[in-house]
Amino acid sequence: MTESLTHRDSIVVATTPDALYDLVSDVTRTGEWSPICAACWWDEGATGAVGDWFTGRNEVPGRTWETRSQVVAAERGREFAWLVGGRLVRWGFTMTPVEGGTRLTETWEFLPAGLALFAENYGDQAPAQIADRTRAAHEGIPATLAAIKRIAEQS
Repeated sequence: MTESLTHRDSIVVATTPDALYDLVSDVTRTGEWSPICAACWWDEGATGAVGDWFTGRNEVPGRTWETRSQVVAAERGREFAWLVGGRLVRWGFTMTPVEGGTRLTETWEFLPAGLALFAENYGDQAPAQIADRTRAAHEGIPATLAAIKRIAEQS
């Protein structure tokens, strides 16, 4: 595996940090921009605050699966982030005001607990499985950011 287990990319969006936060923190809209996550829904009573949980349904050709995630950062206009499985993979968005709008940065990190779980679940196939997820993140982040930009600037 040659790709990094962390990745980030950014795009400038012609809107405010608060407007972008409101968009990306509404996990029920994730299917509108994610190339893999087709849908998300909050646990009953969740509002998107730190500690809240949601479920995501992911779809790729030949495979569909669900993950549970916990919000770990929820600061309007600044950052929204979550941990898949509460400890396995960290995904997040940060918003930084810049000339012409907001720099939206998406980040991804495969955490040690996730690597250990893959080793346990996939044995000798774990490196190939991790490489597959890593490629998906590296390819998906630019596509996600472009879609969010398109949606936010049409609003």
